Amino acid sequence: MSDKRILFLLAAVFLSSMVGSIFLGMSVISPSSLFEAGSPDAEVFWRLRVPRTLAAFLSGAGLAVSGLVFQAMFRNPLATPFTLGVSSGAALGASLYIRLGLAFSLPGIQGSLLLALLGGLLSMLLVYLITRAKGGFSTPVMLLAGVIINFFFSSLVIFIQYWSNARDALQIMRWLMGSLSGLDATRLVDLGIVVCIGSVLVYHMARELDLLTAGEELAASRGVAVRRVKLMVFVLASVMVGAVVSLVGPIGFVGMMVPHICRLWLGAGHHRLVPVSFVLGGCFLALCDLTARTVLAPAEIPTGIITAMIGGPFFLWTLFRSNRDGELL
Repeated sequence: MSDKRILFLLAAVFLSSMVGSIFLGMSVISPSSLFEAGSPDAEVFWRLRVPRTLAAFLSGAGLAVSGLVFQAMFRNPLATPFTLGVSSGAALGASLYIRLGLAFSLPGIQGSLLLALLGGLLSMLLVYLITRAKGGFSTPVMLLAGVIINFFFSSLVIFIQYWSNARDALQIMRWLMGSLSGLDATRLVDLGIVVCIGSVLVYHMARELDLLTAGEELAASRGVAVRRVKLMVFVLASVMVGAVVSLVGPIGFVGMMVPHICRLWLGAGHHRLVPVSFVLGGCFLALCDLTARTVLAPAEIPTGIITAMIGGPFFLWTLFRSNRDGELL
């Protein structure tokens, strides 16, 4: 498929999903009322619908690009921010922020985002140290270490929830389901900076990701510093996941489904896969959020439940399509 046709399709998907996510479910309104000061329609549109749709798009984009990085690095379609422990580490940091009743910020970064980033980086560091302790930088060992860290940090999150009072426990539980309701619109700038810069840096490493997908020995023979590149992309993906989790909670399966579908559609070239995964990941989560707030309106389903209902069967389908070693087919 030509690049022009791909660009046209992406633009069509982006516009339709964004317009649908913003306007569907609203009462019939006149365009002029959206720009009237004090208008209820304008308040709902600019203070609720637009920030929520942007948050859904940026979150889905960050999760999709991170999942693409992990799948390329491990040559495994089941490698995601969740199976590798990065999301559980970020969730641990954000849960501590809620439980301890913290309220602080540093210049340019909110406290909950900072703790989520630190949690994601801590999990990444532990996975790296465990892998190095076993000798080398083996992909199977790193995957196993990620699963172990994921279970350990998830148990700590459950302990924090049990240790909390009723109000904090409910807040943590609702947050762990993954939802875009009640988000802090001021956090969108932080999220946008992290996701966009991280995705651009990943795009500039597309050649290295192509070679890593083909095999570490081949990548090394072509001049790729395998350990350094894997560490760099692992950090980039972990930071993006931490930023997303701190804002909307640990929404699962986006980082597995979207990159895998894009790879089936476009092949293994990451110069195409990175921007396409960015756009389709954002559109996918925006549409999932639209479903979450309209299917049982006026009640609202956590967005993470919608993605899990779609991702569970997709996970099984992917598992049966992979080879005996779990590598991409």
